[in-house]
Amino acid sequence: MAQKKYLQAKLTQFLREDRIQLWKPPYTDENKKVGLALKDLAKKYSDKLECCENEVEKIIEEIRCKAVERGTGNEHYKATGIATIEVFLPPRVKKDRKNLLETRLHVTGRELRSKIAETFGFQENYIKIVINKKQLQLGKTLEEQGVTHNVKAMVLELKQSEEDVRKNSQVEEEEQNEARLKEKRIQRTKRGLEILAERAEMVVDPETTPYLDIANQTGRSIRIPPSERKALMLAMGYHEKGRAFLKRKEYGIALPCLLDADRYFCECCRELLDTVDNYAVLQLDIAWCYFRLGQLECLDDAEKKLNMAQKCFKNCYGENHQRLVHIKGNCGKEKVLFLRLYLLQGIRNYHSGNGEEAYEYLNKACQLFKELYIDPSKVHSLMQLGFSAQEARLGLRACDGNVDHAAAHITNRREKLDQIRKEEKEKKRRRLENINYLKGMGYSARAAKQALHQASGNLEESLQILLSHPQMWWLNDSGPETNSHQESPSRETIDQLVYMGFDAAAAEAALRVFRGNVQLAAQTLAHNGGSLPPDLRLSAEDSSATPPTSPSDSAGTSSASTDEDMETEAVNEILEDIPEHEEDYLDSTLEDEEIIIAEYLSYVESIKTATRRS
Repeated sequence: MAQKKYLQAKLTQFLREDRIQLWKPPYTDENKKVGLALKDLAKKYSDKLECCENEVEKIIEEIRCKAVERGTGNEHYKATGIATIEVFLPPRVKKDRKNLLETRLHVTGRELRSKIAETFGFQENYIKIVINKKQLQLGKTLEEQGVTHNVKAMVLELKQSEEDVRKNSQVEEEEQNEARLKEKRIQRTKRGLEILAERAEMVVDPETTPYLDIANQTGRSIRIPPSERKALMLAMGYHEKGRAFLKRKEYGIALPCLLDADRYFCECCRELLDTVDNYAVLQLDIAWCYFRLGQLECLDDAEKKLNMAQKCFKNCYGENHQRLVHIKGNCGKEKVLFLRLYLLQGIRNYHSGNGEEAYEYLNKACQLFKELYIDPSKVHSLMQLGFSAQEARLGLRACDGNVDHAAAHITNRREKLDQIRKEEKEKKRRRLENINYLKGMGYSARAAKQALHQASGNLEESLQILLSHPQMWWLNDSGPETNSHQESPSRETIDQLVYMGFDAAAAEAALRVFRGNVQLAAQTLAHNGGSLPPDLRLSAEDSSATPPTSPSDSAGTSSASTDEDMETEAVNEILEDIPEHEEDYLDSTLEDEEIIIAEYLSYVESIKTATRRS
């Protein structure tokens, strides 16, 4: 299959170079049938490629038919507005995996999915459609999602077709149950990540409530602007979940997670993406997933993604990995990423008909594999000392295969991480104490968090920020609507402020704003010369004009309990797939890569042999 793709790409190159238009005479007659001149063309190119003439003729005819179909489709689209979509079916479909489907672009994603399922024999609820590297949204029209004429659509199947399993009703039931479970897993993944990301925005005790945090390469938490923090957490969470599915070779479920991660990463600033390796690794994982699904040609910008990964690695690790060596002391583990990068670049070039470039990249991947190969007996020796297989592989690669150095490296890493975890735990404990202290003064948790973030965790500075910006008090945890429903302050609290020397009207207005909190009202009035700032005066007027409302009572303990159980299940499922080792993404046995390198090198070697003969 790979060799046929190479031949197709090479023949397409020749046709472009010779400016051959197969859809026109003498290669296509007026009835759109094949012309006699195509045989001469096949003879010319088969001699050039040292290939079988019949095989070359067959492939050129396929290219011609596709060009004719595209031309007909373009004319049809201009005349009727009916677009043609190129549908790529799952690997189990042995023949005709590429098919054309006509549709209008004002239909919804759900209607297109239904049409694809009906046309190609899938069960509608058990397939997902990926177009333009995004999951098709069922509720929006194709136009709204940027779907155009001649676009490529990839079908991901969560179960086999009914026809394949009809022979055994028990198998069919099992397959359907499996597909339902997979769909539920995808939904639980989404909910679990949202819960964990939301908890990071709340004030929770890390001892009792798990939540997502972002750390650097040494394991220390890093400060991220609040505007980007949630998007980055969701991006990294989806990436980890996608990688967990990749490890289990569940590529059809992995790809939607990886594409969601890509979407959330794109909400982060460009500067951030250029300075961390997460985004580069994601680009590799997406390209790898498309390749393992046998649909690399669906990824139109595969070259762009791989080049972007290479650029990000260079920015993050430095020229010749200098920055990486400075931070970690070595770069042996990260070379695994470059091996996969070179392998994917070699495969992409081969599929594009670039034999020499493919050989160059594949050879680089092969050399790296030889360098990174680990003697299983060395892994066993380290495991005998109480280290895990993963620690052993990573340690040996960091120490160029030296067992004694690897043991010392792993031990040293464990001690450093243990110390960092203790420091981070203490930092989180102090932060929680500071937030609770500010909450005790009457500020909301949200206002306390924002002030502490601006003051880099310093309590005294955060108090000054809150006093200088009393409007921050309005950063309410339960939403702004609760701020406008306040009861009138009591006479006693007004008298307290008057006794301090403040005007009665100003005292009453301040107490309305701060919901009767005498301490905050006094601090704000004192800080602003005895009166409220203009923006808070308007808030006081609004609250006095709005009648108080009481929340409605409602039953629902059973439902709330069920929802809580479902949320716990979703969170636990995410936590199970988040690796304990922070360098898990660098760990690989390289067994798959070894096989694929050998396979594609054999393809390019056959090309080189044919070239030498000619």
